[in-house]
Amino acid sequence: EQHLERLYEGAKALDMDLGISRAELEREVLRVCEANGMTSGVHIRLMCTRGLKPTPYQNPKTTTGTPTIVIIPEHKQASEGPKRRGIKLFTVHVRRGPADVQDPMWNSHSKLNCIAACIQANKAGADEALMLDPHGFVATCNSVNFFIVRQGEVWAPTTKYQLHGVTRQTILDLCAACGLVARELDFSLTTVYSAQECFVTGTFAGVLPVVDVDGRTIGDGQRGPVTLRLQEEYAKYVEEACK
Repeated sequence: EQHLERLYEGAKALDMDLGISRAELEREVLRVCEANGMTSGVHIRLMCTRGLKPTPYQNPKTTTGTPTIVIIPEHKQASEGPKRRGIKLFTVHVRRGPADVQDPMWNSHSKLNCIAACIQANKAGADEALMLDPHGFVATCNSVNFFIVRQGEVWAPTTKYQLHGVTRQTILDLCAACGLVARELDFSLTTVYSAQECFVTGTFAGVLPVVDVDGRTIGDGQRGPVTLRLQEEYAKYVEEACK
């Protein structure tokens, strides 16, 4: 429901009428899964475009017909290795822009800045890019949301320059339920380098520890206790939500 809510919110902001209600789209997703005999361990990619055009042209007014909706269910599960070993991040030169450039709330196909960030991180031998906001504060990663742990508190960058991740919000909610203090605030790379723990979150990845940022070892270079606890709590949350 949260993913569909974000989808329809973004579509309305982009003046895109999907031509189908949220309830109808949810039924279509379930129908596609059932038709393929897929009941568990399924990752779903849902993509919507305005539809066909008689010629390649930017103006949406040239669109003909109804939107194109693609539902791709895959039997795909995140590897257990990174959940234990952790991943490495590299801070890239590509910045996250403000809402008047491209609203970060749009989970759109126009992600060239994130792709450019990903390429730079790949070239640096890292698993994911860490991106800063226009003021030099930590914003997010190129495909997942970022957190740090300091003095037992969970810190998350504000949502001003990042996608409002569904899993990100779930982790913040789980922190409250578990009695962990969670804050959303601006912080710099200096704060990241000296954090006791770092981790990232995403729909497919879940919760992954970060053990290295820009060649600096985070904590003792291993998955920390807060990250492990949130992994366990998130796993229980997903299992309960799927019943």
